[in-house]
Amino acid sequence: MRIEGKEYRTIWFENNVVKIINQTKLPHQFIIKDLKTVKDTINAIKVMEVRGAPLIGATAAFGLVLAIIENNDQSFLKKSAEELINSRPTAINLKWAVNRMMNKLSGVNSDKILEKALSEANEICEDDIKFCEKIGLNGLKIIEEIYNKKKDTVNILTHCNAGWLATINWGTATSPIYHAHKKGIPVHVWADETRPRNQGANLTSYELNEEGIKNTIIADNTGGILMQRGEVDMCIVGTDRTLSNGDVCNKVGTYLKALAAHDNNIPFYVALPSSTIDWDIKNHKEIPIEERNSEELSHLEGLDEEGKIKKIQIYPIKSKAINLAFDVTPAKYVTGLITEKGVCEASSEGLKNLFK
Repeated sequence: MRIEGKEYRTIWFENNVVKIINQTKLPHQFIIKDLKTVKDTINAIKVMEVRGAPLIGATAAFGLVLAIIENNDQSFLKKSAEELINSRPTAINLKWAVNRMMNKLSGVNSDKILEKALSEANEICEDDIKFCEKIGLNGLKIIEEIYNKKKDTVNILTHCNAGWLATINWGTATSPIYHAHKKGIPVHVWADETRPRNQGANLTSYELNEEGIKNTIIADNTGGILMQRGEVDMCIVGTDRTLSNGDVCNKVGTYLKALAAHDNNIPFYVALPSSTIDWDIKNHKEIPIEERNSEELSHLEGLDEEGKIKKIQIYPIKSKAINLAFDVTPAKYVTGLITEKGVCEASSEGLKNLFK
């Protein structure tokens, strides 16, 4: 997708260095950062210089490439794989990508392992791009149906950032929106601010602006009244982990949006590549929910009067805060899952019909 008219991916490999867009600096600064060691990739994942389940997975894959460059030793590679998996526990793509890489590299001779690793990491990226494009084409049909009935702008509410900045390209929740826009369907996006890191405001709105798509940032609690007023036609969100029964784990606040949509008879869709499906965990209570540093809540970053990024505290100094990063939306509140294979019911039967 585009930034200032130039095409970018979120991650690429160049001259034995992994290149990323440092997303902690967006939207105020556009900085391409070099990751030179596996420790660099682990840190980039932890501090959210890269974020979004598919992009985290791709970063981990390239992290193993860097581990081989750094020390072509099987024990070091296995240790690096374990550290990468533990860097962020909730997003299933991370473990999926590391396991896919390690399975490919098992038994490969040391003189060929780097070439094999780089090829597989690049293939993971190419697969994600194809999946996200297909998600967009499948979701486009839903937007078209709404537009054909309404004959006016389709208002879509999304939560957090499940855009191209969370994947390699296209995005998940935004991919149908981008495809609708390219087809000439008038769309407008309500972008949840998404506290505490404001990914909706800082990333979703930013990338939609760059593509020329109308959008309005709203506080996280505004979606309900917009739905009551009839100003939301549909919701599309992404997911960090979807269970085989259709339960969806996503950025905290998603569950509340699903409840509001259910109460107002507004379709609530979840867009995801198959790499985000957890086929093993059967009970959502078993999903490891990441608890992040409370400073993400108590402090805000923004531009000061001199145009410099400044961090300030907004909570009382003595106050405590808890920062749960994700919640779970039960399948019964999900209208459908938009995948690269098609749209299905959020249920075991629905997923099995698509992914035999």
